[in-house]
Amino acid sequence: MVYLLLLVAALLSTFVFATDPQTKCLALKNTLRLENTTILDVAYINAPAIVSTAGSCQSSASVTAAPLCRVYFVTNTTSTSALHAEAWLPDTWYGRFLGLGNGGLNGCLDYVGLDYGSSLHFAVVGSDNGHDGSSGLPLLNHPEVINDYAFRAIHVEAVIGKQIVDAYYGTPSAKSYFLGCSTGGRQGLQAALKFPADFDGIVTGAPAVDWNHLMGWLGMLAHYMGATNLDSTATVNTSPKFIPPELWGVISAEILRQCDFLDGVRDGIITEPDDCDFRSGGASVYRKPDNGLFDTGATSSDPFASAVIGGNFSSLTADWERYAVLNVTEYDFTNFSVQDVALFDQVNPGGVATFSGDLSAFRDRRGKFLTYHGRRDPLISSTNSKRVYDLISQTLSQPLDDFYRLFLIPGMGHCFGGLGPTLLGQGIVPGTNAVNDSAHNVLLALVDWVEGGLAPATIIGSDGNGTERTHCRYPMRSVFNGTLFVCRE
Repeated sequence: MVYLLLLVAALLSTFVFATDPQTKCLALKNTLRLENTTILDVAYINAPAIVSTAGSCQSSASVTAAPLCRVYFVTNTTSTSALHAEAWLPDTWYGRFLGLGNGGLNGCLDYVGLDYGSSLHFAVVGSDNGHDGSSGLPLLNHPEVINDYAFRAIHVEAVIGKQIVDAYYGTPSAKSYFLGCSTGGRQGLQAALKFPADFDGIVTGAPAVDWNHLMGWLGMLAHYMGATNLDSTATVNTSPKFIPPELWGVISAEILRQCDFLDGVRDGIITEPDDCDFRSGGASVYRKPDNGLFDTGATSSDPFASAVIGGNFSSLTADWERYAVLNVTEYDFTNFSVQDVALFDQVNPGGVATFSGDLSAFRDRRGKFLTYHGRRDPLISSTNSKRVYDLISQTLSQPLDDFYRLFLIPGMGHCFGGLGPTLLGQGIVPGTNAVNDSAHNVLLALVDWVEGGLAPATIIGSDGNGTERTHCRYPMRSVFNGTLFVCRE
């Protein structure tokens, strides 16, 4: 059914471009008239190329999905805030719109996602989230910029992006989708809560929801281990509670020895870290490895693990507290405590918390929601996604399979990578999207669900070298039956 729709959409795309697509594309610079929006640049890209990029986060990006029309624009969200964004509009369009999320506190356009989505014949839009750069400094004394970050940027991206698509192709998008991980995952849930009509289907990876407590957890963990500074080049952490990187492998090996076989096979991956009752012999901070730090081999080369337990205070928490909560440039984190976390809750800048289970409006519009989360994620515990699932189920007083499904991915790190078959079409970095079919690709599985009513029972992950593993929807469990992993109640 879905593939018939793809064929019809491709024929429609061919019909739409009876006019030369390059001429039509370049004309947008002068013909597009959108509210509070200025078209900054338009380019038609005939063939795969390396192109220059907007903003300070990177200088170039790959375009593999050419030919396409590239539109760079700015939209004023208020008199004191604006977002910059790009639309990539492929010649062969299947009638679908795709909005992209961001990461961390950053205002970086997702150029990998733009290329990925357009290669699957989506019209794709990504924004800078209302500010440029990877730090939280632009939030300082700018409440409307915080509002863009917390909830508004993705909505504006969807509204203006769809208008650009309509103007270019001469017909509205038949269906609209969202893809994001980490902060992008939080943005996806926020979109479903606040603007349930923006997207028909949403994919969120490792969502940074319950944001204020997540920031508090990062701060409290760093404080517990004796971190007092933000500069990784400063004096080495000498606290007796700090575990130096040279011991991480020792701890990982012991956790694997105790817990690897819980799923029925010793393969270097702990399928269900929450079942691991690790007997640490004194390292109580790591007694239960449900934060993914050591459960399958944290190393000092993992930037996410190093950011959390590397001996310095989390820059994410520091930037959020200084620039969004307190509106100051200097703050002493030596005595960071639960009082700081309570202040995060009290201020809740821009309503950023994103921890409500009331998805009734999104559900009633027949929206579909897929979440994936790596069980080896050192930055955001996968247990957090279990909490969200349970919160939604309790709020709506119903099973969620009809519109919301959670896939926990053993071995996966933060959004991608890690150990084992963790490639499942999630975008994020080049090379994570090797298999182009809905059984192996979480975005295409969502398309099948939205457009064909085919709800994904499983997602098959691959490692790029021929090894695959079936990943189960929560609350089903992945168990080794002697030959392969299967899903059981």
